[in-house]
Amino acid sequence: MQAQGKDQVSVIGAIGNVLKLISAAAVMGVLVAAVALPAVGGAGMTVNATADELRLLPEELKEPPLAEKTTLLDADGKQFAQFYFENRESVRLDEVADVMKTAIVAIEDFRFYEHGAIDIEGTFRAAVKNVSGGGVVQGGSSITQQYVKLVLLNAAETKEEQAAAIAPTLSRKLNELRYALAIEEKYTKSEILERYLNISYYGAGAYGIQAASRRFFNKPASKLTLWEAATLAGAVQNPSVTDPNAGKASRDRLLERRNTVLNRMAELGKITLPEAEEAKRKKLGFKNIEAPGGCEESAYPYFCLYVRQEIATNEDFGKTRKQRERLLQRGGLVIKTTLNTKAQKASEKAIKEYVKTSDKPVAAQAMVVPGTGAVKAMAASRKFGRNKKKNEISYNLVGDKAHGGGAGFQAGSTFKPFTLLTALDQGMKLNDGFGTGSGYRAPSRGTFRDCKGDGVGDTTHEVKNSSEGGGGFKTLTTGTLGSVNTFFMRLEQEVGLCETVKMAKSLGIKRADGRALKEFETFTLGINEMDPVTVSAAYATIAARGTYCSPMVITESTDRDGKKTSYKPKCKQVLDEEVADAASHIMSGVFTKGTMTEVGGIGRPAAGKTGTTDAYTAAWFAGFTPDLASAVSLGDPRGAFKYDLTGVTIGGRYYSYVYGASISGRIWKDSMLGALKGVEASPFTPVNMERFGGCSAGRCAPKPPPKRDDGGPGDDRGDRGDNGDGPFGPPDGGDNEEVNNGFPFDANGGAPIAPPVP
Repeated sequence: MQAQGKDQVSVIGAIGNVLKLISAAAVMGVLVAAVALPAVGGAGMTVNATADELRLLPEELKEPPLAEKTTLLDADGKQFAQFYFENRESVRLDEVADVMKTAIVAIEDFRFYEHGAIDIEGTFRAAVKNVSGGGVVQGGSSITQQYVKLVLLNAAETKEEQAAAIAPTLSRKLNELRYALAIEEKYTKSEILERYLNISYYGAGAYGIQAASRRFFNKPASKLTLWEAATLAGAVQNPSVTDPNAGKASRDRLLERRNTVLNRMAELGKITLPEAEEAKRKKLGFKNIEAPGGCEESAYPYFCLYVRQEIATNEDFGKTRKQRERLLQRGGLVIKTTLNTKAQKASEKAIKEYVKTSDKPVAAQAMVVPGTGAVKAMAASRKFGRNKKKNEISYNLVGDKAHGGGAGFQAGSTFKPFTLLTALDQGMKLNDGFGTGSGYRAPSRGTFRDCKGDGVGDTTHEVKNSSEGGGGFKTLTTGTLGSVNTFFMRLEQEVGLCETVKMAKSLGIKRADGRALKEFETFTLGINEMDPVTVSAAYATIAARGTYCSPMVITESTDRDGKKTSYKPKCKQVLDEEVADAASHIMSGVFTKGTMTEVGGIGRPAAGKTGTTDAYTAAWFAGFTPDLASAVSLGDPRGAFKYDLTGVTIGGRYYSYVYGASISGRIWKDSMLGALKGVEASPFTPVNMERFGGCSAGRCAPKPPPKRDDGGPGDDRGDRGDNGDGPFGPPDGGDNEEVNNGFPFDANGGAPIAPPVP
């Protein structure tokens, strides 16, 4: 009885399969009729679709551009970073090896060049096998149909849309056919094959034949051999199952699939049996060539971060941030930047000399070209990344918050030149000055007014000089070179707090965190947190004789179609040229008579200013030549006030106190020497002594009393004063030097000559 029951089941199953085959044949008859006679196809038939659904008229397919990687190039055209949503690099069909074209057609659609949008024979064969097998046993889609499905899948934004793009339904298949009919009318067979090869996913994160060739075999698609081409052709069918990165089992499946392709090519007469056998003896040969993406994998991560954020915030690359970020990840742009690897490496080398990657305090540096704003280098002592155990940091230490940075560090005395510029702009001369004490206290609240007109003077707070030393008569020149805090408070009182703030803003000064500048009486002492790029660009304005240029990192972009867009410097004259010249003249003395005396200059005309903050929370040096400006910051990102720069070991050296010249000044010097090596030195424009020489009535230094015959003390106008930035250089020059309009320049171009020290 059991045997008889089994026989009955077998008979019933056989009858069922026959009925399924008849049904499949009926469906195929409808499809064939619909393709052959679209106007009447499907009339009177009901196969889980209405008559309207079976009207297979060509329907245009929207083909969004493929997601392609964006590449960043340095100024010399060498790649240093790339971004991608999908690792893809589209190529023309003539850039693909012939054997690759042959292999993919042989295994996916061997009658590709003989049929239209649908391969009736292949579809019928697949339908019969799928029906009789009770599921999807064989695919019958043509390459054109597969291309349509991949376009729809790539265009899908949501999970629901993605599921609909691959749903195993008759309605989806009919829509696919309608699109395929239109594609066949729109493109040649070669154009369809090119698009198919570029859109397909091959596994291991490689989209498109070019990326797959490089990822799998470290070569372009044009150089693929027979066995390599067969491997990639085999990977297309089910890349998630044959992904070589997924393990040995997946690699074995890929090898088996490759051999299937080789057998099929031999069966079709595309290669000989001996050629197939020889190719099958080859190992898989997967080279697993990494395709690093994002700034963490870049050799110059901080520059990369700045460029990435520049694209994300610059409306030249799209109306909204979402559009701009999508363009970056998918747009296939080639971005040429201002990065100069010579300057970059010089900066990295200098930083490494003085600060270790393991140190908690971090040094950061930017280099900017005066007159263009081109950023040549961005470097920092800490490696970029998210591994806290390795002391890595995950934000841009060199740029502001808008460019991926953090809160920055207080700029200290690097802000004093903005007060100096304001004084010169208001007509003060090089030797104008006044007496100062060891401390300064605002006479009244109204002594300092912010730009809203509110009084912000603090009569209870006393500003002191470093080491709390004495005062004395200071001029614009000697007060700047000595970085005397009390002098600059008195000078800001004279020229106006709001006027000083406006001057700083005109040179591009803004807080690193994006908030409004703090307009307090101590503005001149650098209470605002800054980033090296912004400070470098501000000092570059002085070097460019008053022309401010926004920091610029992108010079050219090329889109996927080869269209180039050039980007020009955004500059404007914000300062009287002669005012800038006078400031350069004064600030160039920092290396010979100021707070950088111990460190020294760079053998060419240069100017700058040290910056040590109150309580030693940060240390800066910012300086410039006519050809290059740079700023170096040093501070502890854990919290500058909690972790100040006193009693610290940095770079293996112990420091009781870290001044602007201690580390930042030395980094600046060494890096500028390297960056400017081989560059002809340019001179500063001489100061207009008719306009700025001497001193104004009422602001000249007091005349010394006559010398006594008994050899007693003569001039006792006060000591050399205090330095807001640590140990000072030689004492102030004598009265004659100040009356004679400052420091003489040497014949070779600009740096003031220090007088002999008695």
